[in-house]
Amino acid sequence: MSKREQQVGYLVKQLQSLLRLNMEKALIPHTLTVSQYSCLHHLRSEPGISAAELARAIFMTRQSMNTLLQQLLDRGLVARPARPDSGRALPTRLTAKGVKLLEAAQAGVDEVEQRMLAGLDPAGLSALSQGLNACVRALGG
Repeated sequence: MSKREQQVGYLVKQLQSLLRLNMEKALIPHTLTVSQYSCLHHLRSEPGISAAELARAIFMTRQSMNTLLQQLLDRGLVARPARPDSGRALPTRLTAKGVKLLEAAQAGVDEVEQRMLAGLDPAGLSALSQGLNACVRALGG
């Protein structure tokens, strides 16, 4: 095994960079960034989540999330009440327009993932998934 093959952290970073680049290309026709797509994707699975929770979920600062949410609000892709029902958090949800755009963008993202995993058989995919999950747990994620 060569030294480069042993540098798993480097390979993970290289994969992350290539995945992001390919996702950005796939999202161009939808005028979405990866961060915007991730936000919409997460809101589909957790409607009503606060901006702070959303920021943590997609690895952004709260300040950056507020800017991103404003962009999505301006495009009519998400909605937030003017005032919170209770507490301080403003729950965010996808609009019908946001759902439609996310569904259209999902096909391109799925194609990128399929290309990324094409060289793996089911056993290899399972081993990769188990190994990455073990790494995440080991670092406290």
